[in-house]
Amino acid sequence: MAAEDNEQNELIRIRKNNLRSLEEEGFEPFDEVKSEITHKAEQINESFSELEGSQVALAGRIMAVRQHGKACFMDLKDASGQIQLFYSLKNIGDKTYEIITEKIDIGDFLNVRGEVFKTRRGEISVNVEEVKPIGKSLRPLPEKWHGLKDVDLRYRQRYIDLLVNPEVKERFVKRSQIINRIRTFLDQRDFVEVETPVLTPVAGGANARPFITHHNTLDTDFYLKIAHELYLKRLVVGGFEKVYEIGKIFRNEGISTRHNPEFTMIELYEAYADYEDMIELTEQMVADIADNVLGSKEVEYEGNIIDLNPPWDRLSMVEAVKKHTGLDFSNINSVDEAYREAEKMGLEPDENLKKGHILNLVFEEKVESNLIQPTIIYDYPVEISPLAKRKKDDRRFTYRFELFMGAEEIANAFSELNDPRDQKERFKKQIEEREAGNEEAHMMDEDFIRALEYGLPPTGGLGIGIDRLVMVLTGSPSIREVIFFPQMRSESE
Repeated sequence: MAAEDNEQNELIRIRKNNLRSLEEEGFEPFDEVKSEITHKAEQINESFSELEGSQVALAGRIMAVRQHGKACFMDLKDASGQIQLFYSLKNIGDKTYEIITEKIDIGDFLNVRGEVFKTRRGEISVNVEEVKPIGKSLRPLPEKWHGLKDVDLRYRQRYIDLLVNPEVKERFVKRSQIINRIRTFLDQRDFVEVETPVLTPVAGGANARPFITHHNTLDTDFYLKIAHELYLKRLVVGGFEKVYEIGKIFRNEGISTRHNPEFTMIELYEAYADYEDMIELTEQMVADIADNVLGSKEVEYEGNIIDLNPPWDRLSMVEAVKKHTGLDFSNINSVDEAYREAEKMGLEPDENLKKGHILNLVFEEKVESNLIQPTIIYDYPVEISPLAKRKKDDRRFTYRFELFMGAEEIANAFSELNDPRDQKERFKKQIEEREAGNEEAHMMDEDFIRALEYGLPPTGGLGIGIDRLVMVLTGSPSIREVIFFPQMRSESE
């Protein structure tokens, strides 16, 4: 490691000396404020027949340097692609040629102007007539980026990962296109995009441990939002019949290939709709994204071909547990019996759980990993669904579903609870859970109860984890592959 550090330091010293040499010759790479650009690399490569012999100006980063006698070639990369630059003594003169070829390093930024031509080997190039250094790379780019092995370094230094691994950049371009397509899909259906507070006096809308911060002027603690839900439903109370929000959510939970404390979620709410409407909307939207962004409704994820064509499989949670474990919770009549059956499976349920909690535990531990193809799991226990409407024919369950694909939970949706009396009782039970030690149980939100008392129409709601959706659609094995800058432990640890 010491030898590598010494080599790195020596390369940095050489680059700093090259910077000084450029400055002594009148070039000021860090003083340039604007660059002349008439074309991008991709334009020149794709439209060579039209641009041959034309003057172009472009700017970008130097990715390779090749010297052949009195000629020099450099590969210049911009956001669109890469193109070859050709330098000759004839065109730029002895002095400039010497400075550029000796003092420009791989990673430096240049602004060049010249004529488009094709070399004798048939490579499209720009015959440089004017050149201006516009940025200096003081650290050498890795010749062969070892980040494919050292994923920790890739995530910490994403700027290098993006620069030298084109497939990483392409993945993030796909992420942007997916989000844009979601907006297009919803906008075409008359949904209105809104923004709600990130700092909230009550952490609500999900069962999660929040981050806490303090507002000095108000001398009050606030929470970073754990869901968009409760504010969006307030807007439905206020007359917005179709609303959605795409934004950051913060949950003070573990870090893994499936979890990041800061993640992106879309939530949408539609008045006069129910969770069946949300199932249909989810199927249509995911299929639409696949068609328009990926060009196919089949995607490969962790060795499996996932078919996104609707309709998707549907199972109640009780049916799913029975199918994959053989245990039929409809025949379990007591909490004690539920505990015993869970323990037979090697599970260790916490104390003070109810039957619905244990059903969900068995589902999470024994069933989720089997849900590879898109599957709608519905009829969630009321104990774990404090914001969903109870089923008319079985009050133990709610009109709630979750979407799984690639063994990942992707979406969560309800027929929203709009009875303020029931909602208040649910919150009270959640408070009892908090007092018993469940830090993820829901808090009481008196203002939300007040909003419901003014009247919330029957409403369908849907939340989709953008990061996990992008993971599956791009075949990425970890959530960190689809978040530009995931949370990491301190480098000193």
